[in-house]
Amino acid sequence: MLVANKWKDYELIDTGNGEKLERWGGFVLRRPDPQIIWPIEKENEVWTQVSARYHRSSSGGGQWEEKVKLPERWTIGYEGLKFYIRPTSFKHTGLFPEQAANWSWMMDKIRSAGRPIRVLNLFAYTGGATAACAYAGAEVCHVDAAKGMVQWAKENAALSGLADRPVRYITDDVFKFVQREQRRGSRYDAIIMDPPSYGRGPGGEMWKLEADLYRFVESCTAVLTDNPLFFLINSYTTGLSASVLTNILTLTLKRNHGGTITSDEIGLPITASGLNLPCGILGRWEA
Repeated sequence: MLVANKWKDYELIDTGNGEKLERWGGFVLRRPDPQIIWPIEKENEVWTQVSARYHRSSSGGGQWEEKVKLPERWTIGYEGLKFYIRPTSFKHTGLFPEQAANWSWMMDKIRSAGRPIRVLNLFAYTGGATAACAYAGAEVCHVDAAKGMVQWAKENAALSGLADRPVRYITDDVFKFVQREQRRGSRYDAIIMDPPSYGRGPGGEMWKLEADLYRFVESCTAVLTDNPLFFLINSYTTGLSASVLTNILTLTLKRNHGGTITSDEIGLPITASGLNLPCGILGRWEA
């Protein structure tokens, strides 16, 4: 497992009974996680004296119960980057802290490339990877179908002092955008994608990962330069093996460009138990 263990402003304090206890800067949140199928070893005051707790609804969704008045949003930092945190109605906070393991890797790749790097970030959410790549000196194209997430990404970049960096923010269906980039002859040295299990584009376009991922990765190879640097796929789809990503990257990237592939789980260290919490999978191709 690749573990994001360099955080100072974030901590996974404890886990158990389908929930995790997390410190986000100065606030402690308690929220569900379906991977946590073991019991809480000791539900002490650390578990009960939280800033807020997310309760699932039997009819779907859920809501936050604030134990203290939370600000509308607050900031946390990671290795020179800063992000706005805001608890949303879907239990998320606007940031997936385990992705810091990828941010550090991407920054190292870009800084050591010895040449200008153009990055395409697809399904780019609130722009953690966008900020990391821009911070490392890359030119970035950030694409997401949700206008609110694109705006959040812009605000994160500005918060990190990156407002003047060469970043394009695009609100669009990623399939259609990649197709237009092919026709325009646009090329990128690196591609990042974090596709959802299911999704709907701004024009009602449907996405299903199992049906669409291979052909989408294949289409993305058409907008790579002749000397690509890396290609990263993240997935949170339950039941999808990291070996599947190895196979996809082998058939689409390694066959044409050589290089090496790493596929694995990605996770976070749990302070109380010393264990690691699996949070998803990734597949990395690199030259």
